[in-house]
Amino acid sequence: MAEPVWSVDPRTGKPREQVAVEATAEDVDRAVRAAHAVRGALADRAARAALLRTAADLLDEARDRVIEAADAETALGTARLTGELARTTGQLRYFAGIVDEGAFLDVRISRPDPTTTPPTPDLRRMKIPLGVVAVYAASNFPLAFSVPGGDTASALAAGCPVVIKAHPDHPATSELCAALLRRAAAETGLPEDVVSLVHGFDAGVTLVRHPLVAAAGFTGSVRGGRALFDAAAARPVPIPFHGELGSLNPVVITEAAAEERAEELGAGLAASMTLGQGQFCTKPGFVLAPAGEAGDRFTAALTAALKDAEPGVMLDHGMRGHFLTATYEDTLEDGVEAPVHPGPGGPHTVVPGYLLTDAAHLLQGGRHVLLRETFGPVTLVARYTSREEISAVLALVPGNLTATLQMADEDPDAPSLLAELTPLAGRVLVNGWPTGVAVADAQHHGGPYPATTTPFTSVGATAIERWLRPVAYQSTPQHLLPPELRDDNPLGVPRA
Repeated sequence: MAEPVWSVDPRTGKPREQVAVEATAEDVDRAVRAAHAVRGALADRAARAALLRTAADLLDEARDRVIEAADAETALGTARLTGELARTTGQLRYFAGIVDEGAFLDVRISRPDPTTTPPTPDLRRMKIPLGVVAVYAASNFPLAFSVPGGDTASALAAGCPVVIKAHPDHPATSELCAALLRRAAAETGLPEDVVSLVHGFDAGVTLVRHPLVAAAGFTGSVRGGRALFDAAAARPVPIPFHGELGSLNPVVITEAAAEERAEELGAGLAASMTLGQGQFCTKPGFVLAPAGEAGDRFTAALTAALKDAEPGVMLDHGMRGHFLTATYEDTLEDGVEAPVHPGPGGPHTVVPGYLLTDAAHLLQGGRHVLLRETFGPVTLVARYTSREEISAVLALVPGNLTATLQMADEDPDAPSLLAELTPLAGRVLVNGWPTGVAVADAQHHGGPYPATTTPFTSVGATAIERWLRPVAYQSTPQHLLPPELRDDNPLGVPRA
């Protein structure tokens, strides 16, 4: 018997309403086969662009219902969710523009040249969609990284139907958004099955193993993402698994920067690490700051800012429990202090805090504090006494989505530090904070493992590349070529 799926209020931990049932293996099979059967309907680029714009319009029209549903299930608040919805609809329209323009097809034509060695035949290359994409919704972004989010938008833009595995933290929001996307398909003359939704842990595993699923996109924990990644690789026919798993997002504050603006840096770090109750994948979770007077001013400002922070609700009680356990264990570690104790703020809330240690302690064996990402409003500050200590600690840091350098205008260590941070992350910031990921052509939201499982981005124009593969046609008659590759270029596609 299928298990019911309940919408739960994170402010109380109590179920609100049953919104669906967990999908059986047969349900998943039906959804994938239906998506595979209609993939040809997405071949028309104009129809895909219309679908994306109509989806954005319908989400905007249903703004109040969508935000109310998401807030009831995540406690993220109407202000945050209003901004997230705007980002989500903007992203859908952004990818519609990318589809219209056509450069993502990466059309390249090499004319015959018998003088080369070996001789060059007529070669025409472009990218085509992979097929059905499995999308795994994120917990911390119920809109922008979930059902109508970037994985779905970019996959549809590439011409791939999607089957989405809803996150259990916001099933009602997922149902509402999926219904709007399916309605958008119908209103633009496309089959509704270009978008489907399933619920349940077992459904997620079944989905990544389905032989008609051609690729997957995931945002979540290292443990869950790695299990799905391994399942994708172990299939008889392995598939690309684009997973975003975990990130510490290290920050290095130079001594010159601390001397110049210690109080500003302390307040800025507090604001960034507590944004969304510390539940952003780009939260700065580890900071290297100088020991001494300037470093003391920095930690004093951080302490003052965090002591004034209000208790907040996390996305669910399971995450709250993990946060409380992890931070409590870390405060028991030898050589670790808690100037502001992270912990419970009440029966359903948490208060932010930070841990303080010395870089020398991390180098002597306290590494688990450094290497473990803790989801929630906490960060670890390590005090260094030399430039060499910074390098030694950075050598222990795994792959990240972001790495940040806080420097002064004339900072002799800046060039070498930037060179050391660059291999650690997909986005390197100077004199900023990593929370907030702009949807832009040059954006890269990814990084070395465990930040992501592939070198691609899940945000920005090139996110579409995850769902495409190149094909070269050799010596093919004009009438047999795709329109994008013909000499007369009837669709006006950009070419290289």
